[in-house]
Amino acid sequence: MPDGFNEVAERDPHAAIRAEVRKLCADFPGAYWRALDRESAYPTKFVQTLSEHGWLAALIPEEYGGSGLPLSAAAAILEEIQHAGCNGAACHAQIYIMGALLRHGNEAQKSLYLPKIASGELRLQAFGVTEPGSGTDTTALKTTARRDGDEYVINGQKIWTSRAEHSDLMLLLARTTPREQTSKRTDGLSVFLLDMRKVKGNGLTIRPIRTMMNHATTEVFFDDMRIPADALIGEEGKGFRYILSGMNAERILIAAECIGDAKWFIGKTTAYANERVVFGRPIGQNQGIQFPIAKAYARMRAAELMVHHAAALFEAGQNCGAEANMAKLLAAEASWEAAEACVQTHGGFGFAEEYDVERKFRETRLYQVAPISTNLILSYLAEHVLGLPRSY
Repeated sequence: MPDGFNEVAERDPHAAIRAEVRKLCADFPGAYWRALDRESAYPTKFVQTLSEHGWLAALIPEEYGGSGLPLSAAAAILEEIQHAGCNGAACHAQIYIMGALLRHGNEAQKSLYLPKIASGELRLQAFGVTEPGSGTDTTALKTTARRDGDEYVINGQKIWTSRAEHSDLMLLLARTTPREQTSKRTDGLSVFLLDMRKVKGNGLTIRPIRTMMNHATTEVFFDDMRIPADALIGEEGKGFRYILSGMNAERILIAAECIGDAKWFIGKTTAYANERVVFGRPIGQNQGIQFPIAKAYARMRAAELMVHHAAALFEAGQNCGAEANMAKLLAAEASWEAAEACVQTHGGFGFAEEYDVERKFRETRLYQVAPISTNLILSYLAEHVLGLPRSY
């Protein structure tokens, strides 16, 4: 039987990485994820296994104990996790959040933290940026960091800070200069590497938020929380550009996850359409079943090409803002279209827990909204690529 996935995989430079990740994921079948989903529990064993095999340290340079792999390899890792039916959202941030530390931290900070992050001794999975009142308008955030001698005093609140309960460290964006005292709205924001182990219950409060998918997300409160001044990453007031510099990598890696989701849905749908017999023949023989699956496959392949293109530009050190955003947009839409086709093909069984379709359906819907809304991507393209007036 033709295999539309393996035909392309034969030309994949990261085929060996994919094979190893797929082998690892085989030990975490649907039953594992269904049990966690029922209890809204964190996949600790899965994350530990990925750490032990070095996959979460893919982008950390070898000198700090990582693999020193290119972004395209990290994309292959996350794509394959999703393609195997697992959920990389439990730990994907560990791969890309450390980029701010790597690019803008000083040598003492990098030497202290990166080897421990690479080995899995420390988890850096929490990213404190979004706030209830500002949403994606990052420059309007209200969390403040006031210098007091050799410390900073943090006050404020973050929301949708995923994995905070399961992370040792947090990358935190806070305002160090009041907005009215800056010439540009992007100035006056600073990045801190927060050791949450030292401040939980001592100025830091974490509250879980139950959501439609098992995503381990939280809201975080800072009440006169004191952290050492050497927790500052880079220069004070330049944090926005530090965060921005890592967003292209984030977009590309999340897009790769969406491609993996789409492949899982298409594989699941195709198998069911071939096996399910109604009116004396496989339902996959009907064009009403074939066409949505084929269309989802075509859109997935087109989105996959944009992901590869964006990753290639990133690795070449070229500006890839438009391409990274388009990759995220197209891949998220492709995964959602594949999810729709999968549920429709399965009919009532698509809603049954044991098929895993409804779980993956809920999980992939997130990426129409996070980490950036598809509407904001369209606004970005309209302004920065097409030259249309700024809409926000």
